[in-house]
Amino acid sequence: MAGSVVRIDGNTLRLPGGVAVRFIRALRLPETGTHPLPPGLGEFPIRPVSDHPDTVPAEWRARGGVMLPVYLREAMWLSFSSTTEPAALQVGVGKVCAVSGRPWSDRLARDPQNYLALPRQPWLDGINSGKGTVRQFVAVPLGLGATVEGQVTGEEVWGGVQLQSFPLREPLLTEWRRREREREEARRRALAAGPTGGYGAAMPMMASAPGAMPPPAAPGGAPRGAAMGLGVGGSMRQEVYRDDRPLTDWSEEPAGRVFVHLVTPPEWRRITGEAPPPSPVDRAAYTRAGLPWYDYYDADAEDLAPTDTLGAVKPVGEWLGDDLDPWQTPSAGQVTPLKDAPGKPVEDGEW
Repeated sequence: MAGSVVRIDGNTLRLPGGVAVRFIRALRLPETGTHPLPPGLGEFPIRPVSDHPDTVPAEWRARGGVMLPVYLREAMWLSFSSTTEPAALQVGVGKVCAVSGRPWSDRLARDPQNYLALPRQPWLDGINSGKGTVRQFVAVPLGLGATVEGQVTGEEVWGGVQLQSFPLREPLLTEWRRREREREEARRRALAAGPTGGYGAAMPMMASAPGAMPPPAAPGGAPRGAAMGLGVGGSMRQEVYRDDRPLTDWSEEPAGRVFVHLVTPPEWRRITGEAPPPSPVDRAAYTRAGLPWYDYYDADAEDLAPTDTLGAVKPVGEWLGDDLDPWQTPSAGQVTPLKDAPGKPVEDGEW
């Protein structure tokens, strides 16, 4: 594919068409109940597989892509907040679509929708498994059957995460860029007019992704082994948005794709020679400290209904046993509303 190079910028994957993806460490939710969005605990480091040809498995070299270290039962979410232009992004977990539950495809589909519409979708914390909810991405080793891949397909061959981006067709992309230039010029004029200029109010900004907090060092890790996949953990309030563009607005061919290998911390050290990140912070300690959780709601977007396939995926606790990480429910004041979350009600009177 022409112009299909995927690049690493710090810990950000940049796919053709302006798509930017960061993998964020997260607090793991309990597997019962429905919860607010968990806070971010910093970015996962990512490295090209090609930089370590002598220490990665041969099948990884064949698949190419990048790798990142993740602990057993560690949770993650994907941030798209730095994406610069409209794009359709497919997200696979073990080559099972995280949106539709269908097998990985090189084509976009609408029934059911098998992609995310960016930049409206600011992040994805898990598989689209419920009405207005997702089940959290949680890392597990291959071979137990606990991954989404294992439960949906009956085998665990691929593991990891797969990403594939599709840009808008020309001339739709050209027209979008023209409108954005006009909007930016209007914003600059409004700012120059100042708060007393009549129409100088600041333009609304997209809420940033939940903030990062460096986790403390602690011993532990997953059993030794190179390949990891994603299962699911607890449920959280998050919508996967239905695309409001016609399917024909998007390119028929992907602009770029990348395979993201998940590796245990001991294998990360062996392969790269680098120390892995410290193990995640204790959930109860985070909540006791009064640190924030999040609710995100877009009043203008429509939630994408889940498919039966992903709704039937069971949490990893059914394979790995009880979750021993203590849980403490955040107080109402710890849950920070983002974007269109409801504000203070306005009282009506007689008139």
